[in-house]
Amino acid sequence: MKKKEETLKKPRKGRKKKEMDTRLLTPQQRAFLEKEEKIDKINQKMNGPIIGITYLCGFLVIGLIAYILHFMIAEKDEVIANAANTRLDSYAADVNRGDIVTKDGKTVATNKNGQRYYPYDNLFAHAVGYSDYTKAGVELIGNYYLMDSHANLLERAIHTLREEQNEGDTVVTTLNYELQKTAYDALGSADGAVVMMKPDTGRILAMVSKPDFNPNDIDTVWEEANKEGSTSSVLLNRATQGLYPPGSTFKVLTTLSFMRQNRKYKDYRYECSQSEAVFNGVSVHCYDSKTHGEEDLEDALANSCNQAFADIGTQLDVDKWKDTLESFLFNQSLPYMDASATSRFTLDSKSDKGYIPQTAFGQGDTLITPLHNAMIVSTIANGGLMMKPYMIDSVENYKGKRIKKFSPASYDTLMTSDEVDTLTGYMRKVVTDGTAAPYFSGASYEAAGKTGTAEYANGEHDFSWFIGFTSVDHPEVCISVVVEESDVNGVKATAIARTMFDAYYNLSE
Repeated sequence: MKKKEETLKKPRKGRKKKEMDTRLLTPQQRAFLEKEEKIDKINQKMNGPIIGITYLCGFLVIGLIAYILHFMIAEKDEVIANAANTRLDSYAADVNRGDIVTKDGKTVATNKNGQRYYPYDNLFAHAVGYSDYTKAGVELIGNYYLMDSHANLLERAIHTLREEQNEGDTVVTTLNYELQKTAYDALGSADGAVVMMKPDTGRILAMVSKPDFNPNDIDTVWEEANKEGSTSSVLLNRATQGLYPPGSTFKVLTTLSFMRQNRKYKDYRYECSQSEAVFNGVSVHCYDSKTHGEEDLEDALANSCNQAFADIGTQLDVDKWKDTLESFLFNQSLPYMDASATSRFTLDSKSDKGYIPQTAFGQGDTLITPLHNAMIVSTIANGGLMMKPYMIDSVENYKGKRIKKFSPASYDTLMTSDEVDTLTGYMRKVVTDGTAAPYFSGASYEAAGKTGTAEYANGEHDFSWFIGFTSVDHPEVCISVVVEESDVNGVKATAIARTMFDAYYNLSE
């Protein structure tokens, strides 16, 4: 009987719980229950957002921890070394600023009689820079390391107890003394810039800018450059901060843009039979009003035919053209530690079409820095992969023990292998049969490149350009050279490039 009673008490499966009969409740009780139901519904609606916010906060905390760890591991030194970090100056009381040396062992910045001393005077002025008033060059980008000390721990402890300075670390640059001197001498009294670098790593081997200055006399130089009404630009590093019309070196990128927009680019033909032709209402003539006859795309680049490239420019989709150029870092900051100017390309689909012809062959409002041009040609030499340029190879303590080694870093792959092969072949013809051929006759190495002459001051003066690289099958070194007022001083960028390439291979022997 008891078992039967227990069975009766168990609810049957599937039977719903009997709801409360609200008819037996007082009005106050019913009101209370309705209020409870509303509260339950509100809670249910709020549970989702609260859970979402909880997860979001959790992710933010995890992200913050990850960023802090990344900063401490990857970005700490770069941020500390930033020129805006004035706290580094406080290290001077405890550390005697370290030396700067070239990759081949020449000391180019040290201390003498309590002052910063530059043994080679003007030779490394812009590349190595200076450390008084403000900082520039390697003195800037290596500032943190120069003000740090990895001397022996016991030695540092003794110096601290004696209130003496510890010896700062030595910054070893990527610069080569012989190549730097060759570039400096080749530029001579002309103003301009030379940048030589390794395309596969981004290592800068030489960087010269003129007019220059003696950093040992920085007090006088600084006063002259900053006095009211001064027009002095000697402190400007033209290699990284000088903006120039690229002239015909720009035809390399115009060619690439045309290739990308026209799959049948190899079928292109242009008849250059007149000394002057009109495109979009603008008269265009080739250098010295030469005529080149019938040309395909390769011949047009080799001959540096302005008319052919004006014609090519009128066939381009300007917005796509701009996209290609911006992928090559026009209108963007360069991935370079020291101060650098931003190259400009201003055309778009809304621009006056009269600007297109001249822009296509490197005139108009387009501007570029010599360093940027070196990065572009190194991208071609490196199979389409652009490397980030750098000038510090390693850091050592003052006794020569390595503390830190800097590794090459890539920016991005910007070209296909087919594009690289085609452009390399075209640029090779510039050197063998085109505008650069007279300068490279008899060279013991293969070279590829592009000459350029950019007019300014209403055509009264010009800039001479050359960009190029050596060992076409396995490129070894690339260069970018610009010479101001080449028409006046007679110094040609292509001649400087030949001298630099020869010097590089003489070092390798």
